[in-house]
Amino acid sequence: MRRQTLTMTEIFKGSFTQQEPIPDEGIAAATMVMQHGRLHRYNTAPGELAEAALLEEEFAQTVGSKYCLAVASGGYAMTTALRACGVGHGDKVLTNAFTLAPVPGAIAAVGGVPIFVGVTEDLVIDLADLAAKLDQAKILLLSHMRGHICDMKQLMAMCDAAGVTVIEDCAHTMGAAWDGVPSGRWGKFGCYSTQTYKHINSGEGGFLISDDAEGMARAIMLSGSYMLFEKHRAAPPATAFAQIKYETPNISGRMDNLRAAILRPQLRNLKTQGEKWNARYRVLEDGLRDVPGLRLIERPAQEQFVASSFQFLLLDWSSEAVADVLGRCAARGVELKWFGGAEPTGFTSRYDSWRYALSDPMPASDRILAGVIDMRLPLTFSLEDCAQIARIIRGEVSAVYQGLAAAE
Repeated sequence: MRRQTLTMTEIFKGSFTQQEPIPDEGIAAATMVMQHGRLHRYNTAPGELAEAALLEEEFAQTVGSKYCLAVASGGYAMTTALRACGVGHGDKVLTNAFTLAPVPGAIAAVGGVPIFVGVTEDLVIDLADLAAKLDQAKILLLSHMRGHICDMKQLMAMCDAAGVTVIEDCAHTMGAAWDGVPSGRWGKFGCYSTQTYKHINSGEGGFLISDDAEGMARAIMLSGSYMLFEKHRAAPPATAFAQIKYETPNISGRMDNLRAAILRPQLRNLKTQGEKWNARYRVLEDGLRDVPGLRLIERPAQEQFVASSFQFLLLDWSSEAVADVLGRCAARGVELKWFGGAEPTGFTSRYDSWRYALSDPMPASDRILAGVIDMRLPLTFSLEDCAQIARIIRGEVSAVYQGLAAAE
């Protein structure tokens, strides 16, 4: 009994927003850029290769794409992909109902109209709902939300048959894959983020990848290359820009050499970091298995994920009971986020929060979103930290669940 009492009163002392320090190699490279002062990606000394150009080349090699563009943010990567695909004012774009605000925000930024597609209990896009809506748009901005990847073979077969172009939001899936094919390599464009809480960290930043020469030429011109596109190393040949350079507006969003210098060593270590994230994820998963009232998200064998966060469902719980769990966990140092709240809080919000993108009611998705609990998983957590967090969540969910059962 004493052991159980001690467990139920332990407090977690870690920070859910504290990331690992930038590697020494990245700090040294960034210092060198600051010392020579050539931060702008096109400002190079004779014979010098810009850090941004080298990073693009290395990222393209990492994911196996022909072309790569380093940009100012993941959101900018998405808006640029949409523009490069010709999306303009009033055009409808399919996207996930379960995502973060920058995804519908990117659609709105180019004048498009989001058409939301439902979410399943596995936290991926509902392919049945997608099939019913494929005739409403020519573009799908697919969000691999929180690192969960749907059956990409089935999705691409559906979209190809309907003539729908796929753009992948891979902000949470850098280094991940479906059936051996990296995320971002299924659609026409793949968009990534290097914001602080992503798999590599430059504060803000992102990548756009593609095998489509015309599309990437447009993206490079949009990013603000002026007529300096030949300074890129992971870009289409100059002939691809022959006409595009005259008809594509400059909407500046380049990545600078300082951020690129910070990112290059992190990219080289991405696989090792991914293994560390997944080890922490599995500890949490094991610690929360078979908790009454709590549903884990089972990962299919075809999904090679990289977990920088952790989700579970309190499905069909009342909002009061969910809030009780969150409050009790917070009191013990465990910071959980809830995507089911009526009001947007922090980074969490529902599709019906985005009033610039009105949607018909989606009751099946509403039921799932009302139960989605989310937690950041920084690599500053040890495996022992993750085991303690799991004990705390397990204890508080069990206590509230038992109370609900007793009240019935």
